[in-house]
Amino acid sequence: MNWKFTGDRPVYQQIMAAIRGAILCGELVPGKKIPSVRDLAAEAQVNPNTMQRALTELEREGLLISGGTSGRSVTEDQSVLDAMHDAVLRELAQECAEKFMVFGVTPTQAAQLLLALDNKKEEEA
Repeated sequence: MNWKFTGDRPVYQQIMAAIRGAILCGELVPGKKIPSVRDLAAEAQVNPNTMQRALTELEREGLLISGGTSGRSVTEDQSVLDAMHDAVLRELAQECAEKFMVFGVTPTQAAQLLLALDNKKEEEA
């Protein structure tokens, strides 16, 4: 997982985003157990309490399922996974739009630029 943290928001929220990304890209598969809090905290080089908070929040969202003493696993509930996918894409689109707007580029202009990049990649393939 990508454990690069910045100072722009709390670390536990960044951990949550990293885990969501790992689920989206298939690194963490639905139904699969995730490593323990201690193992993840050591890997990310954060306090176990910080990791515990992130995982607890992801449980509240329904992305992780607690198995009691057997640990946590990624949900297999497709509606939860679809909602997470949509939310992540909306958040990413919002971030991109805000960055474009700093330079006076409207969302419509940004979409045209992105489509042009996509078309260029297709031509190169």
